[in-house]
Amino acid sequence: MKIGGLQPFTLSDYPGCCAAIVFTLGCNFRCPYCHNKQLWQGKSQLSEQALFDFLEEKREKLDGLVITGGEPTIQPDLAMFIQRVKAMGYKIKLDTNGSHPGVLKTLLDQSLLDFIAMDIKAPFSLYSALSGVDVSIAAIQESIRLVKASSLPYLFRTTWDRTRLTEQDIEVLKEELNDPRWISQECL
Repeated sequence: MKIGGLQPFTLSDYPGCCAAIVFTLGCNFRCPYCHNKQLWQGKSQLSEQALFDFLEEKREKLDGLVITGGEPTIQPDLAMFIQRVKAMGYKIKLDTNGSHPGVLKTLLDQSLLDFIAMDIKAPFSLYSALSGVDVSIAAIQESIRLVKASSLPYLFRTTWDRTRLTEQDIEVLKEELNDPRWISQECL
């Protein structure tokens, strides 16, 4: 795993859990308003062993681990990493952009996730423009379907910028998703 950072404690990123957050390096999107651009590239800031040492030390104090990025599903060893964390007794929340439904399906099929938060960037017609790269809408829609079909708690979320999306765009997205577990928040 390429690890770009660790936040040792959060009460807000994993609903109902005291958790730590691990930030993976690399992302296949180039969203112009991304608040984690430093994770797009770079060298690992923390070894896997250092992370596991931390998790071992905090076993009695933490319930879960949030895996975010960058984009975690581009990590080739994500499933093995999660298996190891779960073996320690931690719950796993995955934050994803939904661009790799095959990886998401594998994680779901292996019961490796306990909560999923999927970022929905824009109405489907504007997705590539808002993501900064060509995006497979079919892949995004398949990830949405997988998340909704799972028995897991989940959340869809959109962070948007008025210079790139309008309130009308947000209304279109709301209709496209048609899910009560979708939230939107405006960038400031």
